Amino acid sequence: MNAQLSAPEGCPEGRIIVLEDDPDIRELITAQLSREPQRVDAVGTVAALRASMETGPVDLLILDLNLPDGDGLDLCRELRAAGHEGAIMMVTAREGPIDRVLGLELGADDYLAKPFEPRELLARVRNLLRRSRAFAKGPGKAAGQGRPRVARFARVGPWRLDLHQRRLMSADEHLVMLSSAEYRLLTRFIEAPNQVLSREELLPERSATVAFDRTIDIQISRLRHKLASEPGGDDLILTVRSEGYVLPGPVSFE
Repeated sequence: MNAQLSAPEGCPEGRIIVLEDDPDIRELITAQLSREPQRVDAVGTVAALRASMETGPVDLLILDLNLPDGDGLDLCRELRAAGHEGAIMMVTAREGPIDRVLGLELGADDYLAKPFEPRELLARVRNLLRRSRAFAKGPGKAAGQGRPRVARFARVGPWRLDLHQRRLMSADEHLVMLSSAEYRLLTRFIEAPNQVLSREELLPERSATVAFDRTIDIQISRLRHKLASEPGGDDLILTVRSEGYVLPGPVSFE
């Protein structure tokens, strides 16, 4: 059974699809989201999801893993390989660390184990949508700038970034795999080249605490190390003292 909930007032500010085969949990999630400004569609099968996604863009997909006509991990991989850019949150009874890591590596943006606190679900949804909107706009981005929605690759320094497979490729086809965190960081930089990005802009989901922890510094260090493995890649991300980080130079898309 499919359900559609409209935003409380006015035009919806985006769209959420809930894919959950358990009707009780599906109703719980949609009820929790019913007062949010986004349109919410709820489906129970992969086939119904595909039909729903054909009707328009999706800002957030809330995805169960155990489905009657498919597996959520395989679906996530397929969507990312096909270029789906919307946020994906996995909500599932699979709570083992292997499933969690695999889900994030395959392209999920968040992972919430059942049973969950409804208020935590809502907080995570809001964070994901806020982060997606900030990323789509890009700091200082003018109209018409930024990544084309149909782009497959981004060229930066000696690298080509595969935006579907989430990996770096050198001129001689040497491949470097990126973690989900590294990919998110690099895509934020390529969306705003020559713009100084603050720690809060790079990790908006941790904006309340990012000033006090070193997570962003560790992630930047790991990303720099991978970029520096090719000549010309060691100065792609620079530190701007007391302000943040910047990716200087041109970025092109193809």
